Amino acid sequence: MIVAPDQQSLRPSLGDLFIQFLLIGAISFGGGIIAYERILMVEKRKWLSSDEFMAFLAISQTMPGLNSVNLAVLSGDHLRGLAGVISATLGLIFPGSIFVLILGALYAANTDHPMANLVLAGIAAGACGLLAAITYRIGDQHWKQLKSIAIIAVTFCLMSIVKLSLPLVFLIMAPVAIYLYRPNRDH
Repeated sequence: MIVAPDQQSLRPSLGDLFIQFLLIGAISFGGGIIAYERILMVEKRKWLSSDEFMAFLAISQTMPGLNSVNLAVLSGDHLRGLAGVISATLGLIFPGSIFVLILGALYAANTDHPMANLVLAGIAAGACGLLAAITYRIGDQHWKQLKSIAIIAVTFCLMSIVKLSLPLVFLIMAPVAIYLYRPNRDH
């Protein structure tokens, strides 16, 4: 992989890449991982530009699997090649894997305990809050555009109030969004 001279200093070591993604995997859960990845790679370490991050996020959403892991794969490849892929991906998934194994064992041993379902409800509420925070942070300039707000509001209403299924909402809203954001040919 060829790296521009001005970006050579921004290239992380494999150890740094592993540790940073390990920390992300350890302190985040649910949708929050994407926000932490953005904070790390764009704001804190400046390993990626905002546009590069958004491009990698868009690509990761088209790939099978978890968006956060796909983003680690793409970012690791961009920063350090195959070794970066392995380092970033293992760092990201290791804490969550250990956490889920421990939680699964605890839940299996305590399924009848009334606190078990309360804890799960609290985790679900926290994940919803993190997802909302990510949506706001990643949306950046779109929160200032009326047509973006309208698409978000209509999508929310169709999903949460009308209770349409996700595929049906997608079939309705995708053409609307594509039409509203079609390229302007009046240049």
